[in-house]
Amino acid sequence: MDGEKFFTNKKVVIVLAVFCCILWGSAYPGVKIGYSLFQISTGNVFAELSFAGYRFIIAGLMVLILALMMSKKLFTLTWKNIESLILLGLTQTTLQYVFFYIGLAHTTGLKASIMNGTSAFFSVILAHFLYRDDRINFSKAVGCILGFLGVLLVNFSSDLLSFNFKIIGEGFVAVAAFAFSASAIYGKRICQRMDSVIVTGYQLLIGGVVLLLMGISGKGYVAHFTFGSTLVLLYLGLLSALAFTLWTILLNYNKVGPISVYNFLIPVSGAILSAIFLGENIYKWENAVALVLVCTGIYAVNRQGHPLKKHGRASSVYL
Repeated sequence: MDGEKFFTNKKVVIVLAVFCCILWGSAYPGVKIGYSLFQISTGNVFAELSFAGYRFIIAGLMVLILALMMSKKLFTLTWKNIESLILLGLTQTTLQYVFFYIGLAHTTGLKASIMNGTSAFFSVILAHFLYRDDRINFSKAVGCILGFLGVLLVNFSSDLLSFNFKIIGEGFVAVAAFAFSASAIYGKRICQRMDSVIVTGYQLLIGGVVLLLMGISGKGYVAHFTFGSTLVLLYLGLLSALAFTLWTILLNYNKVGPISVYNFLIPVSGAILSAIFLGENIYKWENAVALVLVCTGIYAVNRQGHPLKKHGRASSVYL
């Protein structure tokens, strides 16, 4: 079975997309545990940037090592490809996480989680204007609304009733969500002329190096390396390597909208996994209802979705 046929198979898409979102969801408790083990105080943005830098450098190296093992050509890049990879790394990794961490330092975790959930909206809207065969229709609109309601529900508390919106807080997290969505679509375009695994590896490595340099420039040093803390950091690198690589491949072979709507699963799985690993209460009716809403939303968006191969990957792009 060739790659395109495999990665456009509906069952494969569902399994891999859900797997990616569970991996990203596990980053919620993973990062919290990492901060605790490395003794990084909440709000120490430069130390958080350094920590993220280490994480994505490790992820990038893992993906590039995999590419070498797959006999892919890593060192035959044109200047155009190098420029594209640098831009992708700066937007998908560096820009996204700089805005996210600064925004998180100026808002609550609940509001940040909800604002970050808008990435699926941004992806669907951008795809509507960039791809002829990925228009917003009634099913997509309903699916996105249901998915976002699920994100709201899993994060519901009295804090959400406060409608104070700060540009440097919630606004920055929204910018981070937009950066993720826009860069993912840009990455899809790059993958039309480059291998998806190579693209993912280089963008993670480039973005991670810049994050680390930014963190160190602000004296945000990461210390307290122990066996346990290093293990957590390696896991965070591994989950990023797997999730970003698979996600890039899925976007390369499928329409943006039907894939991006799975992003609504990230905060839901993050809440459930946080409850499991951080000793919080997992038996909440909100979690169950939120999961049903998100799954219903995903079904609504995908019930008329078709693989991009039926329309031609390159021919449908306006860019």
